[in-house]
Amino acid sequence: MTAPERSDAALRRDIRACLMPGFSGFSAPDWLLEMLHVGLVSVCVYGGNVRDAEQLRRLGAELRAAAPGALIAIDEEGGEVTRLHYLEGAPYPGAAVLGRIDDPAYTEEIGARVARDILASGFNLALAPVADVNSNPDNPVIGTRSFGPDPALAGRHVAAWVRGLEGGGAVACPKHFPGHGDTAQDSHLALPVVDASPETVSERDLPPFRDAFAAGARSVMSSHILLPRIDPSGPATFSGTILREILRERLGFTGIVVSDALDMQGASGGIGIPEAAVRALAAGCELLCLGTDTTPEQLFAIEDHVLAAVADGRLEADAIRETADRVRVLAIDAAPPYRLPDPPAAPGADEIARVAASFDGLDTARTWLAAHPEAAVIRVDAAANMAVGAAPWGPFAAAAHPLPGTEAAADAFARRSHLAVDSAAPLPWSVDGLDPRRLDARGALVIGRDLHRRSFARAGVDALRAAGVPVLTVETGWPSAEPGYADLATFGSSSLVGAALLDLFAEDRS
Repeated sequence: MTAPERSDAALRRDIRACLMPGFSGFSAPDWLLEMLHVGLVSVCVYGGNVRDAEQLRRLGAELRAAAPGALIAIDEEGGEVTRLHYLEGAPYPGAAVLGRIDDPAYTEEIGARVARDILASGFNLALAPVADVNSNPDNPVIGTRSFGPDPALAGRHVAAWVRGLEGGGAVACPKHFPGHGDTAQDSHLALPVVDASPETVSERDLPPFRDAFAAGARSVMSSHILLPRIDPSGPATFSGTILREILRERLGFTGIVVSDALDMQGASGGIGIPEAAVRALAAGCELLCLGTDTTPEQLFAIEDHVLAAVADGRLEADAIRETADRVRVLAIDAAPPYRLPDPPAAPGADEIARVAASFDGLDTARTWLAAHPEAAVIRVDAAANMAVGAAPWGPFAAAAHPLPGTEAAADAFARRSHLAVDSAAPLPWSVDGLDPRRLDARGALVIGRDLHRRSFARAGVDALRAAGVPVLTVETGWPSAEPGYADLATFGSSSLVGAALLDLFAEDRS
């Protein structure tokens, strides 16, 4: 599809250089390849674009061939949020597990592995790491994506991850500035409000970003959150106070500011993506992530709206040209090597054991498992947040796609009695048609994510215990301080974390 004719073709080309669309399908559509030849310098791949590893590598190669100097982005955090491993789960610990292990050298190694992994598939911009301090344990969208609730701990691991990724040849994009860790809403669905003072934000939320910049991060992602005590006019993505005065002037960041996806309700709800694009550019965003399933009609509508904003005096053409040039320079600097590296090797037994040692409640779990070697498995299913998507999780991912050397533990887990439950399952839960009371000797392993935040999960656990069934709750999300629903807490649900659980379940305690 050919772009509409406009008198200022050069300005349209500059506007296009500031846009990072997604697309539908498992291969690059013709319109996208055309745009990469006429001004577009960035594109983002999402979970919906992934069918399998080989297809993903072909897609990366296709995009690189069309534009060798483009920024080809992927949302790869190396944990719950994974796109390279969207169909089998990530072979990495995830941020919260790395924070609990608290070995920056290991975190740097993981960042380097992720760099090698994305480069091997043709990508060069990782929309990661998460630099948010998870100060609200009930945060519905950050949680285990964060390195932890302490700014100093989070900062040293964000810096280490950035050093590993940037040192491995990829571009890091820490997110979500100035900090999404104290939210109670998901910005995919609404505009979260963080009623924190400027002093609190400065002391709690900014340090990991400052550390990321010192470590060499060449880009940063803004957040769609409202901080009314700093700028009540709109989300951080639209705030010159936050992006210019705090990010640029106070923190001295000189890299590229990437918006979080503008198709999220926290940005475009009520105003639409074209107007969100204008407001983001006006505030100081430079590369606009448009979100999934962009169409050519949507791309042209955004360009038209930005052109109209220039004509109306809301945006300056010179500023857009300068921004486009900065994005182009980063794209040239980030061009992947001519010879792509091989993907990193799979984790070994020592690494799996190291991850297992980070679990909270490990001694309690070992004692319980020794007393209930034939415990049934109850999988508690609930929709993950939109950032995580539908990727497999925890021991179920690890059993379905065993890491090398874990096949025996995966097989042993598969032989246990299993039941999957959700909010529609009748109480008390029964396994393999057995009355729950007949589980009183075997016991039940109840495994879920954010069990304490699901009323049906709490009710199900309570009903089992009321029926006399011994229960070990295994929480793979961010646990609550409320007792009873996180007897064993893993602080992550990646495939590597799942493999560590399988290893624990299969331990010989004779």
